[in-house]
Amino acid sequence: MASLLEVRNISKHFGGVKAVDELSFDIPQGGLQAIIGPNGSGKTTCINLITGCYQLTGGAVSFGGHRIDGLSRERIVQTGLARTFQNLRLFETLTVLDHVLMGQFRHSRVEFLRTILGTRASKRESREALERSWELLELVGLKDKAHLLAKSLPYGPRRLLEIARALATQPTLLFLDEPAAGMSEEEIDRVIDLVRTIQKRGMTILLIEHRMRLVMNVSEHIIVLNYGKKIAEGSAKEIQENQEVITAYLGTQHEKVG
Repeated sequence: MASLLEVRNISKHFGGVKAVDELSFDIPQGGLQAIIGPNGSGKTTCINLITGCYQLTGGAVSFGGHRIDGLSRERIVQTGLARTFQNLRLFETLTVLDHVLMGQFRHSRVEFLRTILGTRASKRESREALERSWELLELVGLKDKAHLLAKSLPYGPRRLLEIARALATQPTLLFLDEPAAGMSEEEIDRVIDLVRTIQKRGMTILLIEHRMRLVMNVSEHIIVLNYGKKIAEGSAKEIQENQEVITAYLGTQHEKVG
């Protein structure tokens, strides 16, 4: 299967600290992979490097056959990468629906002046964006909360709203940074179903997550980091049986696959 994302020997140094140290991996088109590791192992730093939030100390990143390291965050989004964040980044005073509509701005084909004047093309584009937004809210289970302010949502639905907003950019590759953080077991079940549904629709996904029940139930391939280095990779079964992984991350009493 062809690689959609190619990460080659990327590093990020903060002074004398090597947060990511010569890390390499591929993500195939349509794949669903996960990166796991203990706190401080470099998982989120890796995603920040790929998405342009941090500049590389060394290495290269290619997406769809083209180098993207060195591009701005906005340009990287335009190439077809989207992400959620470990720490929620919602606009408290905007509605749930407004958040998803905002995510579609990068696909606007109508000039700003025509939008202001309310031309036929701008009205058609607005109608299509609204229809897509309703579809995404239904997908994540928030359609009945569309007109609520983001600040009124409980924590779990806020996480789902971030996923809907990221999907609204119509990405080719979606990064999910701890989407189940702080969720109940019932909410995690919902995330498992949602991630599987998104992939079945053709989306390529890279998941960062601490909740092993989610990781082990959805991931086709798992990469394990420790101190910024890759210490193992393989299937869920292979990772669960890897003694170095158990010692570094899962512990001797790790979660079993649900």
